[in-house]
Amino acid sequence: MNLALSTTLHTSFDDAVERTRQALSKQGFGVLTEIDVKATLKAKIDEDMEDYLILGACNPPLAHRAVGVNRQIGLLLPCNVVVRRDPSAEDAVIIDAMNPDLMVKVAEEPALQDVADEATVRLQAAINSLAAGDRES
Repeated sequence: MNLALSTTLHTSFDDAVERTRQALSKQGFGVLTEIDVKATLKAKIDEDMEDYLILGACNPPLAHRAVGVNRQIGLLLPCNVVVRRDPSAEDAVIIDAMNPDLMVKVAEEPALQDVADEATVRLQAAINSLAAGDRES
């Protein structure tokens, strides 16, 4: 099983972040949290790395359904989406969205499959729209 649903954009990091936010929004996801891993590592342990941002995306109806099945599933929410510069290609930014099937596998809760399937459809649509937009530019 793949950990992520992914695409690569050939654009600036800031543009990739903005386009990712928009694509998620169109699929009913809001961004609840944002972690700038690059800035955090620099500030806390004086280590440098490429641009790397974790967006904690949440689709409230899906989250509500998942928590209704298993209250502990909140440990696996929100759906993390990573926007990261590809260190091997200057103009490439990789977008990785957590594969929702991981939630079902980790929780060993088959009743979560319907929620995971819908989340997968929505996240894959967001990823596909980013890839389509990149081909048009």
